[in-house]
Amino acid sequence: MPALDLSVSAVDLTRILCDIPSVSDDEKPLADAIFAAISPLLHLEVYRDGDTIVARTRQGRAQRVVIAGHIDTVPINGNVPTRDIEIDGRPFLWGRGTVDMKAGVAVQLKLAAELITPRLDITWMWYDHEEVDADRNGLTRLALTRPDLFAGDFAILGEPSNGEVEGGCNGNLRVIVRTQGVRAHSARAWIGENAIHKAAPVLSRLAEYRPREIAVDGLGYREGLNAVRIRGGIAGNVIPDLCEVEVNYRFAPSRDLEEAEAHVREVFSGFDVEVVDAASGARPGLDSAIAREFLTAVRAEPRPKYGWTDVARFSALGVPAVNYGPGDPHLAHHDEERVSVAQIEAVERGLREWLAHD
Repeated sequence: MPALDLSVSAVDLTRILCDIPSVSDDEKPLADAIFAAISPLLHLEVYRDGDTIVARTRQGRAQRVVIAGHIDTVPINGNVPTRDIEIDGRPFLWGRGTVDMKAGVAVQLKLAAELITPRLDITWMWYDHEEVDADRNGLTRLALTRPDLFAGDFAILGEPSNGEVEGGCNGNLRVIVRTQGVRAHSARAWIGENAIHKAAPVLSRLAEYRPREIAVDGLGYREGLNAVRIRGGIAGNVIPDLCEVEVNYRFAPSRDLEEAEAHVREVFSGFDVEVVDAASGARPGLDSAIAREFLTAVRAEPRPKYGWTDVARFSALGVPAVNYGPGDPHLAHHDEERVSVAQIEAVERGLREWLAHD
């Protein structure tokens, strides 16, 4: 495993990180490399929990910011090793993890090494298992064992945001809407009751549903209610007695989980509805003085985050959080994943400007 040289450019460091495979469940080699590179830095207090690494400054500053990024990726599909490409004359790094989110991690590692006496105290977090079930997420584990490490006045997730600041995030709710029938031979269908046919009103309600756009603290969040999977049927000659429609609801952070669930149950009143996954959203977190200073330093006009990210974990702990990282979120998990070199450099410059100068 190559040693990480944190003196190279953030662009070169992105390339190195991406060429160390770290698909969820296989983060250890990269976590080992990060730990080995960070541990000798005397200005940082380093803590490791599994494949999650935390490094903190102890300057006694009046305020502390937490800056975090996940080190795992979705599975590789012929897009490693990383390649340098050009699009319309502009340089990009192409390959798995360039967008989601090793470019952001590279910027964080470089700044962690170089900002020896930042104007704010900083807690850096690099964590595992973000791309899989929430209960396996490194931040979930860390919040149970060391909640004190999350203490801060503000938090930044290096999730891809095109180098813009995306405040908060939508909540996420998944439900199963079930219809019941009576199984019978399809040659004598009148004896049974077709559960799939009974699901037609469920699909009609979804097709007729008009999602809201809701302003929360000045940012407009778009909601969405969509069928994402349908299961039903036993065999080609059997009338099905069960149909399950899986529905995903993305809701604005003005609603809590209880309100979101109540809304979905109202939409599907009269049907059997089971909640199978739920995650609260996060308000933008941009109304504090430290957040305004950050926006000024990085010269950003904040936007809403439509997807769910780990900013919600910090928000739940009382720490306002935003997403700020290089990379187009539309290319996250894409086989043509690629990040603009200019965005990597701009995010590094913005964070350095904010953290290094009074």
